[in-house]
Parts: sequence; structure tokens; C-alpha cells
Amino acid sequence: MKYLNYEEFDKIKKFPTGQANDAYAQYFIGKSYLKPLTDLNETTLFLANVTFEPGCRNNWHIHHAEKGGGQILICVAGEGWYQEENKPPVSLTEGMVITIAPEVKHWHGAKKDSWFSHIAVEVPGENTSNEWCEPVSDEEYLKLEG
Repeated sequence: MKYLNYEEFDKIKKFPTGQANDAYAQYFIGKSYLKPLTDLNETTLFLANVTFEPGCRNNWHIHHAEKGGGQILICVAGEGWYQEENKPPVSLTEGMVITIAPEVKHWHGAKKDSWFSHIAVEVPGENTSNEWCEPVSDEEYLKLEG
């Protein structure tokens, strides 16, 4: 379900919004928020709730790993988009799970008319890193409908 109004979105979401994602703001168009759900001092599996304001999306990026790695997105509130390079975009709704293999260039974020949250699961691996690439252009993004 789409939520253009934050107050309505806030009432239905199950995970906290967290703080402004200032550390990664340079890799996003629009404003995002981050709430870590696990502590890397207690486990090797990092989970965080990422919340995107309407129209917010991250840049194209790649999760590198020599072995293992990648990312899993668990959509928990609102509606968003996910797209892999050279593939059609996928409309994201609450309850969907997206598995992203390592070395796949992709982006994800909110629809232009809805707040969106997903749990990001960083899959453990060997020699993992994240490569941030170019932004998703307004022209590219605004063509998306749904």
C-alpha cells in the first residue's frame, strides 16, 4: 500500500525509522533513514531497517565478494522499486523478499508517491565490499509507473 503522508506510514510500520542516513547521503537522491537491528559486536549478520521518503532511491551499486556475499531485501512497509542492470524494474510491496547475488549492479528505493522501508540483510562473505556507481537519473526514475 502506498503512503504519501509520513504520519499514516508511521502508524503502520513495524520497525523504527532510525536516524537520517547522513553517512551515505552522497549515494542517495532524496532523504533516507537507517536503523541498525543487529550489533556486529554480537553477530556477523548485519540487518538494518532502511526507510526512504517518497522519490528517494540509492545510486546504482554492486556488492562485491570473493565468496558468499550479496544482499537480501525484506520489504516491510510502503512501496518501492528494485532494478538490476539491463533488466526491467520490479515493483516492491510489503512482504516481498529480493535476493541480490554478489557482483550484480542494481538500485532500490521508494516510489515517487510512497514512503518505503525494507530490512537490508548484508550476506556474510569473504573480501566483501560495496561499489557505489552513478545515480539513477530523474529521467530514468520518473518513467517508472506503478
